[in-house]
Amino acid sequence: MSILKNIKGDRGIWGVFLLLAIISFLPMYSASSNLANVIGIGSTSGYLFKHALILLLGFVVLYLMHRIPYRYFSGSSALLLPFVFLLLVYTLSRGTTIGGATASRWIQIPFVGVSFQTSTFASVILMIYVARYFSKRKDTLIDFKESFWSLWTPVGLIVLTILPANFSTAALLFLSVIVLSMLGGYPLKYIGNILGIALVALTLFIFVGRSFSSGLRAKTDTWKNRIVNFQDTNPVDDYQVEKAKIAIATGGMFGLGAGKSVQKNFLPQSSSDFIFAIIVEEYGLVGGMVIILLYMWLLFRMYVVAKKATTVFATLLVIGVGFPIIFQAIINMAVASNLIPVTGQTLPLLSSGGTSIWMTCIAIGVVLSVSATKLDIDIQEKIDDENPLDVLYEAVD
Repeated sequence: MSILKNIKGDRGIWGVFLLLAIISFLPMYSASSNLANVIGIGSTSGYLFKHALILLLGFVVLYLMHRIPYRYFSGSSALLLPFVFLLLVYTLSRGTTIGGATASRWIQIPFVGVSFQTSTFASVILMIYVARYFSKRKDTLIDFKESFWSLWTPVGLIVLTILPANFSTAALLFLSVIVLSMLGGYPLKYIGNILGIALVALTLFIFVGRSFSSGLRAKTDTWKNRIVNFQDTNPVDDYQVEKAKIAIATGGMFGLGAGKSVQKNFLPQSSSDFIFAIIVEEYGLVGGMVIILLYMWLLFRMYVVAKKATTVFATLLVIGVGFPIIFQAIINMAVASNLIPVTGQTLPLLSSGGTSIWMTCIAIGVVLSVSATKLDIDIQEKIDDENPLDVLYEAVD
């Protein structure tokens, strides 16, 4: 097939992507029985078909992204950032709620009936923009005033428009920007200033929100309750976490078997936020370790791509869009294991949800674009310096 001939980039990353996509079908089919049989919405076969279609479209997106030379992402991020901000504002004012969410996180795409979560798209664009900012200033002394307007003002606007609807996504995005800034050479004394400003801004946001908006008051109460329940040794309002802990404890070493989860019938978010608990219940500690090792291998391969990148922008780009995938996976599994408070973050490529899977595919496609460009350069250098037949032999081998 011609499409297979045009697949480039790091084969390890391709392998992890395909393995996670294939593995996702059994847990998804099993966990969706909660919605189909308990709540009475849809059918398990319908959810399985929808998941397959989402993954297929995700593969198409990933393929198209990895064929684009990564240098084009730099200018595109600067052009898309104002559009992304307006999209987030529209989502806050006119968006819809799904799955019992207490705030607007989605917009409906006209004529196709598909919901789109704008915050995940905004996160990818913003991280590319931050990588662009530091790559353009790699040889210059960064001025705090200039960086405040050129870097932190766009970051602040995006994070603040995500915050009312999705605190965990906003926090993860902000921390990812901080980490990328430190790696990009941003002075630590300025990092301290930014963290102080962010803390003041968050305090004012909570105070003003609770004073003038009942919706924001409800959201801040939710944040507070999650932290209180996590700290309480006998929580009275932590239903999902307790069921997730039972699922993990029941799984043992090898699990109950595919499709035999009991707690999926009691976990409202069994196919999304808490799918890791269902995986461990059905496939045991061994199954859970396989998932963890796959994400760790993905992290290692992305590290290799970042280390071998030929430009500062390429390195920061891989770190900026690739590493948050691993952070998100760790957060999701930590929530299911009751190591941190509930956040609402999905498990990349394994949880249900169109937008989260597509944005993960975009991020992986960008990483593969960097690795494919590096591979093309290496091959061209060998062609220039060596016998072409030797290069062909090495490629086949």
